[in-house]
Formats: sequence, C-alpha cells, structure tokens
Amino acid sequence: MTHCHSPGVTLYPELTHKRVGVLGMPNVGKSTLFNQITGASAFVGNWPGVTVDLLEAEVELEGETVEFVDLPGIYDLEGYSEDERVVQDFFERFPVNLVLVVLNAGQIDRQIRLALQVKALGIPGILILNMVDEANHFGIDIDSQKLEEKLGMPVALVSAKYNRGILPAKHKISQVLAQSQAVTVPQDLTLKIEAHQQISPSAIAEVLEDTVKMPSNLYRTFTQRLDSLLLHPVIGLPLFFLTVYLMFEFVWEVGLPSQDIADAVTTWLQTVAIDPLTAGLPAFFRGFLVDGLYGGLATVASFVPLVVIFFFMMAIIEDSGYFSRAAYMMDSIMYRLGLDGRSFVLLIMGFGCNIPAVMGARVMRSRSLRFLTILIMPFALCSARLTVFVFIIDALFDRTWGPLVLLSLYLISFLVAFGTGFLMKGQFASKEPFVIELPPYRFPTLKQIWLRGWGELREFLRRATGFITAGVVGVWLMTNLPQGTANPIGSAGLTIALGVPLMVGMVTGGNAVKAFVQKGGAWIIVGVLGVLLLTNLPGTGDASYAVRLGEFFAPVLSPIGIPQELTIALIFGFIAKEIIVGSLATIYHLADPGAIQATLAQTISPIQAYSFMLFCLLYSPCVATLATIRSEAKSVKFTLFTVVYGLVLAWVVSFIFYQVASLF
Repeated sequence: MTHCHSPGVTLYPELTHKRVGVLGMPNVGKSTLFNQITGASAFVGNWPGVTVDLLEAEVELEGETVEFVDLPGIYDLEGYSEDERVVQDFFERFPVNLVLVVLNAGQIDRQIRLALQVKALGIPGILILNMVDEANHFGIDIDSQKLEEKLGMPVALVSAKYNRGILPAKHKISQVLAQSQAVTVPQDLTLKIEAHQQISPSAIAEVLEDTVKMPSNLYRTFTQRLDSLLLHPVIGLPLFFLTVYLMFEFVWEVGLPSQDIADAVTTWLQTVAIDPLTAGLPAFFRGFLVDGLYGGLATVASFVPLVVIFFFMMAIIEDSGYFSRAAYMMDSIMYRLGLDGRSFVLLIMGFGCNIPAVMGARVMRSRSLRFLTILIMPFALCSARLTVFVFIIDALFDRTWGPLVLLSLYLISFLVAFGTGFLMKGQFASKEPFVIELPPYRFPTLKQIWLRGWGELREFLRRATGFITAGVVGVWLMTNLPQGTANPIGSAGLTIALGVPLMVGMVTGGNAVKAFVQKGGAWIIVGVLGVLLLTNLPGTGDASYAVRLGEFFAPVLSPIGIPQELTIALIFGFIAKEIIVGSLATIYHLADPGAIQATLAQTISPIQAYSFMLFCLLYSPCVATLATIRSEAKSVKFTLFTVVYGLVLAWVVSFIFYQVASLF
C-alpha cells in the first residue's frame, strides 16, 4: 500500500496472476472496498481525492491468487486531469482480466455513466454498488437483477464500510475470473478510448428505467439538518475553527499524560537494560550508544502515543465528511488568494503529512493552480513538527496555555499559506472552476480509526529504523567530534565520498559506479560540500563541529533569537523534523526527556522558543516531501524555489516576531 513517505507500488506488464482493477468516481468507497477484499490497510477518508496513486495487493480468491489494483478516483475515463491520466496510463500499459466499477448506490443516477463507458470499451467488468445501506435509508430501490440484464454486466450490492455483501461480491469476482474472459490488450484499448463516443443521456435513462426507483421527494435528512448549522454563512467558519481547537485541547489533555507514561517506560528500560549492558564500554562508545542513539530515539518515541491520538482525532473528523464542508465554506476566500476550496482541504490533510497533501494536488486540472497549491503545502503543520512544538511548548509555557500556543502556530501556518497564495497568484493564475460533491455525514468505524493510528505508528517505526536513526547519530558525531584533532573528518570524509565510487567502478568496469552516481549523485555532492564546510570551519579543534557550526551561522540566526547550540538541530531537521527532538538529548547530553525540557527552559526564553518554532514551521519541508514536490512538479527549478522561498520567509517572519517581542 502507499502511505506517507512510503514508496509506490511496483507493477509489471506481464500477467503472473489474474489482475483486477478497482475503478470508480472519487469518494465512493473504493479504498474501503479494496481493504475489505484484500485485507490491506489503505488510507480512506470521507472526501474526494484520497487515492491519488496506484495501490496493489494480492489475495487468494477461492484457491486462485488474484492481484487487485486500486486506481485513483475519476469522473471520466476519457478525461484529461492528472488522476484521469494516471488511470488511462494504467490501462494503456497493463492488461487486466477484470475491472470492478465501484459506484455510490445513492448516486447511481449520476454515476452510472462510468459503468457504461467501461462496457462500451469492451473491458470485462462487474458493477459494485457500494453504500447500499445509505441508498436504502434514502428510499432508493435498486433491482439488481434487472440492472444486471440491462447492463450485460454482473452487479453486486455491498456496504464496504460495514463489511456487508463482501463475500457474495468476492464469489462473483471468482466466478467471472474463472470464465474464459479475454484479457484487455493495452494497445487496442488506447485506440478504443480515442475513438469512443460520449455516453448519451438517453442511454443512461434507458438503463435506469424500471431498474432504479428514486423517491419523488427526498425527506430532510440528518445531513441536511446538520448542514443548515455547519454551513451557516455567519457561524459556519467559527464553528469549524472551534472544532479544530477542541481537537487540539483533547490531544493536549490526553496526549501529554500518555507522553509521561512513555517516558517512564523508556527510562525504566534504560535503567534495567541499557545502562548495565553498556557499563563496560569505553566512555566514547558508551556516550554514543546511551546519550546519542538511545537518548535520541527514546525522546522521539515518547511522542508516539500523542501522535497516534492526534491521528485518531483526525480520522474521526476526516471520515465524518466535515472537511469537504470546510472546503466549500473556504472557497470564496481561497478564490481571492488564487486558490480554491480543495487547496484548503489539502492544507488540512497536510496536518498529518505533507507528502499525500502534495500528491493530492493531482486532482486539479490547472497546472498553475496545482503548482500554487503545492507551493503552500510545506507550510502545513505536519505531525513531525507537532512533536517538536509540543515538546518545546510543554517545556517553556504553562500547560494551561499550551493548547492556545499550539493553535496559534496552526493559525500562522494558515496565514502564511494564504499570504503566499495572495503574493503568487499573479505568477500562477488559474481559471479552473471549483466543483466538489458534499458527501453525507458518516460515523467512522472503530476499525477505520484504529487502522489510521496503527498506520502512523508503523510509519514511525519505519522512519525510526531509517534516517531518523541516521540523523540522531549524525548529530551526536557532530556534537562530539573532533576528539582532540583539528580536522579529522577532512581526509576520511573525502576518501569515503570519492574513493568508494571509484573503487566500485574499478572492480565492476564502471557500470555499477554509473548507477551509483545516478541514484546517489545528489547525496555525494551534499556529502562533499559538507566535508569541505566542516574542514574549513572557523575555530579551533578543541570545539566540536556543532559548536563551530553554531558560531559560523550565528550572524544569521542570532537576530532571530536562535541560540548557537540549536543550530545543528535545525540543519539535521532538513532530513526529518523528528530529528530535532531526538537531537536535543545529544545537544544537552541528557537521556531523560524531562531533564532535557528543564535544561531547555533554563537556557532559552519563551520568546526565543517561539521564534525557533516559527522558523522550524516555515523553513523547509523534509527531504521526502521535497522529493515528492520534485516528482509531482517535474521541475528542479520549482523545487529549489520552494526551498529558497521557505528559508527566506522563515527568517523574515522569525526576525519580525523576535525583534518586536523583545521590545516588551
């Protein structure tokens, strides 16, 4: 499955198993159905555009291995938006045995056209009418037998959210796959799509006649009654921001005590296991393992419960359908800023992680609007930054005011994003109209909430064993080297950065070094520049590289109130923001998070702390997000612009705040 920071799926044109594509319009429950059939845990949400990439999983169906591919939601199989091109590209490159056309049963009159397109193109398909429970609630009557006869396509009625009708649907899929179905030929399908005529309204009416009965007067639903309050032109937006504030208050009140429990567990583990096991090691290696590696990771780990609780709350609001309402209410404001309501929803989506928010901009057909939306996404206060800010706020501010301080940072992230849209709308002008379908309010299931929290925990563990560990180790080395030598890293570092690729090239004849340079060329350049910087830093060998880096950047960071000892944390924060929290243990040579917070409170003022958080909020997204921006924009120039713009903006905002606040 595709997840925040995870790599995409790998598909092969050759069919090794039967392949089934899952196709449907946005927000019809495709990913929920995909999860129910395959047992996967793809991210789902109650707003359009959640799935923006291919998700793949293999499952045994009645003794046969079947590959399922979840495709992005589209409105038209012959359209020209990015997500529609992804689907067309899939069908043009990969043969399939079957397509599941997933529609919202309650909106069958507006969505049946997609099933007719699939049939007209000659693609073997099954019509899955999802959310049939809601359709029944609205008084919509569907005769699946007659519909099946008219369409010439099997029909299954399901409620994927509540796991109803899944087994009969899987049986139908197995039956169809067991028949001698012709596999789609990508080349032929491309010609058919280009030559295909649009589905006429009369063809849709003919299929629905005598098969679907819509009530003459839909009664006033719970959604309509709630919308009259939540979409109110005067109190609608204040109610939304009040809801967000209450979410932060809950996360704060419940999350901080859970952090104390996590601290107690990591401290106990250090006492009973880490300290005794490392007692006999030399001081240098013991410091590296205990204060550097374990202390850093334990500090980051203490925030896992808080982040999981945060995502539980996000899942509840997301699945309720409230975010789509927020997009609708904000559209008139966003339009004046050169954006639209979808940009606002993606900005909120970025609270979890900037990467899916950047990828979500694919649903925008206008290139200018997509670029402007991508430009503002890094200002969304993601969960990695949340851990940094909660740690600092809890150390420097009264706990009573903590939620308000945290809310102020979220509001600033909104204001900066809106201001960027206003400043840049001339360069990224767009006339794309805003269209969004408001889904009914839905109660999220416990399974969906749990999957979201578990997914974030699993992602943390993956990151903790990867570059977060590398970052914490890097900070420790920078803080503890050189050991009495002026510049020991100079010759060793250059030897590693340049000598290893050359040696590999000599052994393999050059092909391996070429591939190595192609994949890691940027990192080699960064490594060489880093070695040259460290080698030529001012200062003496008695001071660590971290101290000398702090002195080197002091003319830039001192005017915004950031002390020299935190410079190294900001530098490694380019890789991942969680490293900032982990690096504090190394910087202050303490493994206990409570002791780190106490030391932090004694060494910097609340004004300095807030300025540091402002800079951290705005200065640059993590490396993974930058790679996603590069991939989505397909422009190195635009990617570099996002970095430079963020750095300059972060310094200016922090400078204004620190200098003005210091006057009082």
